[in-house]
Amino acid sequence: MGLLNWPVNSYLPVAVPGVKFIAAAGMITGIFFYTGPLWAAIFCLLATGFICWFFRDPEREFSGPENALLSPADGRVIRIDQVEEGEYVDSAMRKVSIFMNVFNVHVNRVPFTGTVQEVQYTPGKFINASFDKASEHNERNALAIKADSGSVYKVVQVAGLIARRIVCKTEKGRALRKGDRYGMISFGSRLDLYLPPDTKIAVSIGQKVKAGTSVVGFMNESTGRDAKNDESPRTEAADDPV
Repeated sequence: MGLLNWPVNSYLPVAVPGVKFIAAAGMITGIFFYTGPLWAAIFCLLATGFICWFFRDPEREFSGPENALLSPADGRVIRIDQVEEGEYVDSAMRKVSIFMNVFNVHVNRVPFTGTVQEVQYTPGKFINASFDKASEHNERNALAIKADSGSVYKVVQVAGLIARRIVCKTEKGRALRKGDRYGMISFGSRLDLYLPPDTKIAVSIGQKVKAGTSVVGFMNESTGRDAKNDESPRTEAADDPV
């Protein structure tokens, strides 16, 4: 049950979506060791080792400030922008893009605690994920997550040149905790974060980050509460009698 319930439960040192690739590579390796040639068996053994390493799924813990927004992926920050319009933008938002190469851990984690408001999958191309146009043209899967304060942010998994499989193990209405696993992308890809405009960004372009431990920014948790308070009815005080 634990294996089938990944990523809620994770008892293996590798991500469950990679088990079938590891098993297939191991089977081919065994066949070559049995039938030969030896060089092919050694090559397949090394390839199997790389696949095991690629699908590694290390435990991560974070004990910093509650308003810290964590990186959803291991990789390198390649863009920090202020965006006014776009597929996932209704108003001004901050955008942070993280590129994952084949040597990074590819398990994706929840940046900030909240409830999934929407899951939007979009089929597309497989352009190099480091290019800006990948955000618009590549296969991608977006989550809109509403924090307890009422603020909404979006995290978008974008497939890359080699990556051909996006795994997203969550659904609309599900409550997610900061740092929890929620999916992965196989063999190189990109994650785009769309954040409220008052988010304080804590990373710079070129900086390396780790999913679930590196702080990307700080959410203004009072924004949503202030908006709710503004909407609540108010009672005007009566004028003092003359």
